[in-house]
Amino acid sequence: MCISYHASSKTFHLHNDSISYIMTILPNGQLGQLYFGKTIHDCDNFDHLVEMNHRPMTAYVFEGDKKFSLDHIKQEYPSYGTTDFRHPALEIVQPNGSRITNFTYVSHEITAGKPVLEGLPATYTEQDDEAQTLTIRLRDELIGAELELYYTLFAARPAIARSARFVNDGSLDLHLTTAMSLSVDLPDSAYEFIHFSGAWSRERHMKVRRLEAGIQSVESTRGTSSHNHNPFVILKRPETTEFSGEAIGFSLVYSGNFLAQAEVDSWGTTRITMGINPFQFDWKLEPGESFQTPEAVMVYSDSGLNAMSQTFHKLYQTRLARGYWRDRPRPILINNWEATYFNFDEEKLVSIAQAAKNDGVEMFVLDDGWFGERCNDFAGLGDWYPNTDRLANGIVGLADRIDSLGMKFGLWFEPEMVNEDSDLFRAHPDWRICTPGRCASHGRNQFVLDYSRKEVVDYIYEMMAKILTEAKVSYIKWDMNRCITEAFSASLPADRQGELFHRYILGVYQLYDRLTTNFPHVLFESCASGGGRFDPGLLYYAPQGWASDDSDAIERLKIQYGTSMCYPISSIGAHVSVVPNHQVFRITPLETRANVAHFGTFGYELDLNKLTEEEREMVREQIKFMKEYREIIQFGTFYRLISPFENNHFTAWMVVSEDKKTALVGYYKILNEVNGPYHRVKLCGLDPDMKYCVDGASCHYGDELMHLGLLTTDGAAGEPTPDDRKSTDFDSRIFVLHAE
Repeated sequence: MCISYHASSKTFHLHNDSISYIMTILPNGQLGQLYFGKTIHDCDNFDHLVEMNHRPMTAYVFEGDKKFSLDHIKQEYPSYGTTDFRHPALEIVQPNGSRITNFTYVSHEITAGKPVLEGLPATYTEQDDEAQTLTIRLRDELIGAELELYYTLFAARPAIARSARFVNDGSLDLHLTTAMSLSVDLPDSAYEFIHFSGAWSRERHMKVRRLEAGIQSVESTRGTSSHNHNPFVILKRPETTEFSGEAIGFSLVYSGNFLAQAEVDSWGTTRITMGINPFQFDWKLEPGESFQTPEAVMVYSDSGLNAMSQTFHKLYQTRLARGYWRDRPRPILINNWEATYFNFDEEKLVSIAQAAKNDGVEMFVLDDGWFGERCNDFAGLGDWYPNTDRLANGIVGLADRIDSLGMKFGLWFEPEMVNEDSDLFRAHPDWRICTPGRCASHGRNQFVLDYSRKEVVDYIYEMMAKILTEAKVSYIKWDMNRCITEAFSASLPADRQGELFHRYILGVYQLYDRLTTNFPHVLFESCASGGGRFDPGLLYYAPQGWASDDSDAIERLKIQYGTSMCYPISSIGAHVSVVPNHQVFRITPLETRANVAHFGTFGYELDLNKLTEEEREMVREQIKFMKEYREIIQFGTFYRLISPFENNHFTAWMVVSEDKKTALVGYYKILNEVNGPYHRVKLCGLDPDMKYCVDGASCHYGDELMHLGLLTTDGAAGEPTPDDRKSTDFDSRIFVLHAE
């Protein structure tokens, strides 16, 4: 690993064994982008990569020079209006109304390790030799503003983390209206743009489209990263597959409004920008104030999408997630929500927990309805004290009873919300986000608390901390069931209302940070009506997230496959629920429900007392299997094999242990075939020289399983398989491979 600066050519080269990233100081003092891709030899001079030529109908920076125009030069962190007419990485509105800026190079510094981003989640290092950080300082002398660009190169990963910091060193107020976390100009547009979009209960479906001249983007304006789009996009070559070809992943470590955009100009250059969405963003910088953007991570792969994903998985699993639970297998839990909804009392809950304990479940989680006057979704949010009409002994008493069973106890909160029918709202109606004189729209009969206000965060913290201090709570499910509307804060002046969305997210991070710091052994799981805020920002505080409210096994194939493009398996909350499924009303085999949920943080969303004895025995076997293999599943190397987005019959994935001696292959039949062809699945990640026994039976060398494939033929429809299993729609198997 090395970050080099060649003074003679004013060139920066960030390189390790996998990647190179090259920049230069242009003749006008701004930064130019020269190369990002597979590692290349370092040289004193890369000036030949600065491509300039005369082009009609453009503007030029220097009088008499008809070549140097920012209109067609690749840049590093561009601004608009000084011969560049593309979308910028920054925009600052000045007191005279001008938006023109000119940030030029002042100095740079190369340091070991990685700096902390104050108040924001970010990747980190534990040893200085894990990474180097380049800080480039630029200045706009006219307005008295400084810009610091941060680049962290990880030693053993094809990854670079980037962010920017603005400082007002002048005497006048400035308004920052665009502040992207990264911008990079790539020399061509022969890419496909992949994003992960959907809606509630169908999050992170993989969408692929060819880049064309103009702009393609995904964004959120909802106050959350959202169910609809994810702050993660990929550029891949058209010929790139899961296992070969170039791909670049761009991921934003942020949980609020974001923009991820690809702009292809008239000469085929592709500009990728990513960061806080400029839409309705306006941050006032008074003299002496600064603004730090969230972090964005770029990952390069020349070995296909799987290799790119595996880099994100290991980086986010070990250097974004933190704390006690980062490296620990997650407990198998049961959640009462779909079993009872609001209809429960202490005895019913203990009955569910006892049955689960008998079958091997390790944690009982009490979901919505335990607090205030919460008998339905019209009341109680904001009053985080137990409803003793339902729980006579409160949370302390229930937690003690669960503990006496030999189980851990978990609890649901929705701390960012309030109902009008609550003590909190009656005492502090001004704590609700709403616009004076306008109708306050509701969602799920609830409203959003103004987390831009410290007193609101403090108040909620005290109530949550009281519960966590008094009761034996080992797990928190943190939900968030609506987006922000009528965005206005009663505590912000008119010229700072454009700061509300970002200040809100900073307040969420502050509450998470206080709770995880003061209660370090509590396992936090993030949730926002399922996957509405499944992003790297929350992974920093909560090492796992509820991937979707949709627990149907077949729908989960797409959701979990798409999620795995960026996020580690240890972060994906996945449970077995009842049938007919409560979201899509589909009936799927209990075996398949578990075989999908096994590839995540495993649990149940049902009352085991209502299953047959045969089903209970299957549950016991599922739990036994998960306990034996969960460390491999959650922390092994994950491979996607057959995509549910390209195949209406089969999906497959697998995970391999670090020592390559154990592998598990999940194989899922969506629709049955009639007298179908023979099938084999080519496996990945095995040791070609090891001999693997499949399900304790036939044994084959790793190279055969990878190049010829694993035989998965299950016979004709309606006919038994070789092991007497009848194949149906929604069938599945997990093949277990052990090296001899």
